[in-house]
Amino acid sequence: MSAEATDDKEIVRVVGDMTVTVDRLLCVGFGDCIDEAPEAFEFDDEGIAILTGPETVDRGRLLRACESCPVDAITVMDILGRTLVPEESAAADD
Repeated sequence: MSAEATDDKEIVRVVGDMTVTVDRLLCVGFGDCIDEAPEAFEFDDEGIAILTGPETVDRGRLLRACESCPVDAITVMDILGRTLVPEESAAADD
């Protein structure tokens, strides 16, 4: 099943104490997030991942699904504005 495409460049949803953002310009449709949490994500008509029911999966599974994006098109911020996903790479600390 696919949902209608949107002209929005980002899809933003507040889920509990987190804000989940899908950058539609970065998403290339690998579908790793859908594999990890099909209740939370699906493809729209353009083959871009969208949030459909992120509140239906537990926090850990939702974070794993967001982390699985190979192009970091999904970001997650906590209530204080700290980035949870994508994690900063250890190489950035060098």
